[in-house]
Amino acid sequence: MADVLVPGATPVDYPLADKIPEQIIGPESPLDGLTIVVTGLGVSGYPMAVHLAERGAHVICVDGDTQIDRSEHEKILRVFDVDIRRGPEHVTELPTAPDGSLPDLVCTSQGWRPDQPLLVDAQAKGVPVIGEVELAWRVRGTNAAPWLVVTGTNGKTTATSMLASMFQAAGVNAVACGNIGSPLLEAVLDPAAEVLAIELASFQLHWQFSMCAHAAVVLNLAPDHVDWHGSYENYVADKARVFSNVMKACVYNREDLATRTLVEDAEVVAGARAVGFGLGVPGPGEFGLVEDVLVDRAFAPNRYSSALELASLEDVAHAAGTTSAPAHYVMNALAAAALARSIDLPPIAVRDGLRSFSPGDHRMRVVRTHDDITWVNDSKATNPHATTAALGSFDPIVWIAGGLPKGADYHDIVATFKDRLRSVVVIGEDDSALKSALEASQVDVIRIEPGTKVMERAVSAANDAAQAGDTVLLSPAAASMDQFTNYVERGDAFEQAVSEL
Repeated sequence: MADVLVPGATPVDYPLADKIPEQIIGPESPLDGLTIVVTGLGVSGYPMAVHLAERGAHVICVDGDTQIDRSEHEKILRVFDVDIRRGPEHVTELPTAPDGSLPDLVCTSQGWRPDQPLLVDAQAKGVPVIGEVELAWRVRGTNAAPWLVVTGTNGKTTATSMLASMFQAAGVNAVACGNIGSPLLEAVLDPAAEVLAIELASFQLHWQFSMCAHAAVVLNLAPDHVDWHGSYENYVADKARVFSNVMKACVYNREDLATRTLVEDAEVVAGARAVGFGLGVPGPGEFGLVEDVLVDRAFAPNRYSSALELASLEDVAHAAGTTSAPAHYVMNALAAAALARSIDLPPIAVRDGLRSFSPGDHRMRVVRTHDDITWVNDSKATNPHATTAALGSFDPIVWIAGGLPKGADYHDIVATFKDRLRSVVVIGEDDSALKSALEASQVDVIRIEPGTKVMERAVSAANDAAQAGDTVLLSPAAASMDQFTNYVERGDAFEQAVSEL
């Protein structure tokens, strides 16, 4: 691939973009006279509603879920006279402004699928729909902090956290935000933020049209969230939006050709560069390994004849909390380093950031060793691609898996690792896809019936099945929302049950 990119063939185009109110641009311009509908009262909807109401818009906030306690959010929103409408009857069609006219804009939370009736109705009536990312990009002020954006199927949180750690090691106030840390809108409005390390999921990217990141990376691509996007092709197309209008560097995984294709097709700012990363020796314009050293041949002064040393595999192992550097951690470190170096962060800060980094909870965390059985919490693995790294790290394994499959297929992952699996403890209300794959590979299955104390029963069954020297691995390869609030609650339940053995 050419080092310097030229405009490609797939710019992000939104037919209703010209109807997005111009008053939204900037953090302070008044929005009096506008009626804006915000869908959802959760982690992205609530900040949007507060911000828009503070600026004078008439905000109608709709949320179809009445089970989750939103009382604290509602109390604050009512101070700003936000019209709050909760219940399934409020999400079937677009609400109208107080005078009966159509609203000016819909700002949707990331959890709302594009086929949700209210959103379909809005666009059919010519009312534009945007998400938190688009809103945050439009309201950022002058001299705004540069955006360094991380997406991909797996590794996003680790790579984004590494990126923030690298800047923090140099004394730069980098804010990890988006799908982790601070809500993106809050981070954009923080005057102390010097760099934004932004993790974005595919559904966040779906509703953005004008973002111009300083640099962005797609770590990898594998089927995920097919239920939300409707197809794998739609999922990939939404991931591709991250490269649109990139100003400095489009970073791709040279071991995943699909990510390279996204870069080749991207509509970028003139002069933006393609930067690859991978585990092998890098060529010019790439990041990679020379023996046990992570090196930069993309932003080095003489990249055609030399490389800059960044860190060692020992530094990556320290970041992972392991004795040797796992391959997926090395890849995440290289991707984070590429983004950091795109903004001229000194190489020593890359090293120091890895040395000061600690892995997040619920990501291949060793919880306990009891009776010579090791218990590992990898609850963050919400799809088969994410679980691959965990299954490849241990042998033999009693695997606790299952949940909300999101349209996933498990045959390949089970066939690949079946010889490592002593037993599989299956949780989740919809276990048909996982059980089909396990039965095809003749793997021993222990089914945990839905109901109360699911994780306690799963841990007890796994303990009975495990033998000395085994690893019991919670790496569900599925989302958690069928039986838990989120992957954190699922992982916490696992750790609590293990502590009581």
